[in-house]
Amino acid sequence: MNDKLFIKLQHWVPQHALSRFVGNIANSRNPFIKNSFIKWFIKRYNVDMSIAKEENPTAYASFNDFFTRELKPGVRPMCGEPTAIVCPADGAISQLGKIVNGRIFQAKGQDFSAVELLGGDDTLAQEFAEGDFATIYLSPKDYHRVHMPYGGKLRTMVSIPGELFSVNTVTAENVPRLFSRNERVAAIFDTDIGPMAVVLVGAMIVAGIETVWDGQIAPMGSGEPETSYYPYQNITLERGAEMGRFKLGSTAIILFAKDRVIWETQFTSGATTRLGVKLAQKK
Repeated sequence: MNDKLFIKLQHWVPQHALSRFVGNIANSRNPFIKNSFIKWFIKRYNVDMSIAKEENPTAYASFNDFFTRELKPGVRPMCGEPTAIVCPADGAISQLGKIVNGRIFQAKGQDFSAVELLGGDDTLAQEFAEGDFATIYLSPKDYHRVHMPYGGKLRTMVSIPGELFSVNTVTAENVPRLFSRNERVAAIFDTDIGPMAVVLVGAMIVAGIETVWDGQIAPMGSGEPETSYYPYQNITLERGAEMGRFKLGSTAIILFAKDRVIWETQFTSGATTRLGVKLAQKK
């Protein structure tokens, strides 16, 4: 299938209905369905089960339980430097750099606004003006829990409805404002280096986005729900703590305020990330 047809198909298919349908299959506890799906997936994507806490594929209650599998203790050690910002997930850097004039680079010829990414809140987006961002793509074979890149206190969660395009390289290069169009959840934390946003972006056939404090947030159901803001007061998460997970893969975007972080030079577009490895140094 050529790229143009791939993009057109994503405009034509009922994105949310398809995602809910796949989600129902992924939640099935029927042994034949879930075991067949899991075994096919492991073979198709060369999933490394040796690092999973439960290595036996058939021991998982459903495909979603397998997909959000826990890792063995010690497999992803956290960088011990107290001033380090760590990679929040296994995956690869899609893009990384500065927020310029309120816009975030997506791919060659494509960008999107921080305001739109964060649900249309100009005041919130202004906190990240001329700041820094990193976009991390989680491929199907990766560990799909997202952890805190830096310790902070949860201020607000923003639940933002949207479309459900695929988030691979082809769509990033061809779908304008991809990450600010897709359904997503933005968690805003206050840290000792200023505000930090961790945005979990949904995608085609993603069966769900969960947070550790509220459980499953997306998919948001049928109709056109509005952007919703949920304030919090008593949730503090340390660097490296789990904060959310994807049921089927997608993308996480992290934002920092101006002049707060310095990215490690080895992390450029396409570079592999591993949970807990030093991603940046706080200034």
